[in-house]
Amino acid sequence: MIPFKKWFGSKPLSAEQMERLDADNVPNHVAVIMDGNGRWAQKRGLPRVAGHHSGMKNVKKITMAADSIGVSVLTLYAFSTENWKRPKEEVDYLMKLPIEFFPKEIEELIANNVQIRMTGWHEGLPDYTLKAIQDAIEQTKNNDGLILNFALNYGSRKEMLSGVKQIAEDVQSGKLHADEIDESVFSRYMLTHPLPDPDLLIRTSGELRISNFMLWQLAYSELWFTELCWPEFTEQDFFEAVQEYQRRARRYGGL
Repeated sequence: MIPFKKWFGSKPLSAEQMERLDADNVPNHVAVIMDGNGRWAQKRGLPRVAGHHSGMKNVKKITMAADSIGVSVLTLYAFSTENWKRPKEEVDYLMKLPIEFFPKEIEELIANNVQIRMTGWHEGLPDYTLKAIQDAIEQTKNNDGLILNFALNYGSRKEMLSGVKQIAEDVQSGKLHADEIDESVFSRYMLTHPLPDPDLLIRTSGELRISNFMLWQLAYSELWFTELCWPEFTEQDFFEAVQEYQRRARRYGGL
């Protein structure tokens, strides 16, 4: 039986779920596209920002659920480079969520040995947003448990183009030889380096696409989709996704 940790704000697994989870086959890195906050709110006659607030509160629960079964890295797609196209009022609200989330949760995150990281571009983010995130990164930098990685102001095509340009510059300057470039070298030029590629991608809200998220890193990830919107996605749903992952055979192109 898998040894489960005790975590805050979450519901324990049932005995049946504990029996079905394989301790030796837990995904090392789980990435989540947290979709459907606005639609969840609108269905309830609430403004879209209410959905984002409820989605923020769900982050802690899923983080601790992932930690409890031994996931090493949890990457949450919080804001894409394309999300700047949304109404200014909504974007402004999203940019203020880290100011509320981190001060409220940081002590418990530290107590649970969680390390905060960010993947994305600092440029364009408001100073107050960046400060809240950088403070959380600094406060948790010595933790060596679960890595909670926020993909914020992130877009995969921009990431790959940036990496290609940097490789070209390094080849031109002599730091890198063209014949040295392989998948491993290219991965080092991605914003996610040195994190491992995701083993499992979860997307909520019923959308069946990856929306410019980790296009390079998801090459051999298992994909799991649910009709549930992010605010209603529970710990039990997370464990269901992991159970489905464990039922699949990952052959990486082989037999």
